[in-house]
Amino acid sequence: MILESFELIRVLLLTAFAFVAAFAWAPVLLRALKHFRVGKSIRLEGEAPVYAALHAKKAGTPTMGGLLVWMTVLFIALVFSAVALLFPGEPLAAYNFLSRSQVLLPLGALVASALVGFVDDYFNIRKLGAHGGGLRARHRILIYTAIAVVGAWWFRYKLDWDLLHVPFAGDFNIGLWYVPFFIAVIVATAFSVNETDGLDGLAGGTLMTSFGAFAIIAFAQGKYDLAVFCGVILGALLAFLWFNIFPAKFFMGDTGAMSLGVTLGIVAMLTNSALLLPVIGFVFVAESASVIVQLSWRKLFKRKLLRCAPFHHHLEAIGWPEPQIVMRLWVISIVTAALGVSLSLLDALR
Repeated sequence: MILESFELIRVLLLTAFAFVAAFAWAPVLLRALKHFRVGKSIRLEGEAPVYAALHAKKAGTPTMGGLLVWMTVLFIALVFSAVALLFPGEPLAAYNFLSRSQVLLPLGALVASALVGFVDDYFNIRKLGAHGGGLRARHRILIYTAIAVVGAWWFRYKLDWDLLHVPFAGDFNIGLWYVPFFIAVIVATAFSVNETDGLDGLAGGTLMTSFGAFAIIAFAQGKYDLAVFCGVILGALLAFLWFNIFPAKFFMGDTGAMSLGVTLGIVAMLTNSALLLPVIGFVFVAESASVIVQLSWRKLFKRKLLRCAPFHHHLEAIGWPEPQIVMRLWVISIVTAALGVSLSLLDALR
């Protein structure tokens, strides 16, 4: 009981610390983004006329705001790890959460995919790459897949993990099939989060509820370092949202959306809750499904089903105000996250 109380304190304190740390240097980041003119480019009217008409006024708004999240998380992880290494007897050493079995992989994936996203954002800003719009979708998926392959190898051969947990049914040893399953989860989650990042505060808010849900699940499983890691991401996301809610002072960019999507998928795998991820991240599933349906519909029937995809842009096109769309999707994400956590806890009690 005393141990669990301390671990809960550790999660809450480091979540709050992440918010304060990120909030403190956010104005510096914002000034730097403006100084280097890393403004968002809006797709040309001929390529996406509905989107261009809805978002033309946002052209030039600084992007790469995701730096605020992943750099804060990396900084806090390294600082407390260094304290534990150099001053093991100090009270602050107990707050180190950079453990090999729980946090090293998701933190490494967070940073690696963030750097790839940074390059994509840079290409987009400087009008490099495919049609001057950064990396093509297929190139992004290949990159997601490459990162997922490394993660799958780590799980299979470093952690010796090939169990798939089916809620209310039990654990199943799926052997080498775990590798393609792992890759599919990571790629699908990264793609879905990226598609959700399109309105002020939308991706940040829905990611916040998802990481909060997995913090609770990890804590309930006794994976306290992973729970702290999720809490630190949540705290940094709260600071990001302070500046990203409508009207946004900066956007997340691929350096945020890509990295946080990959990391969310890995956290789901580490908690063996991958089959609950579509419930917890229901908004992400709905957004990516709307893109897939739109593309399939156009291919089959030579016309669009939605005014614009992903779905949040369709709602904009039919007249919903942007803040209303975001807030309602936040509400949905809170409800589905609560449902996913409840199912996980009920399953554990079974």
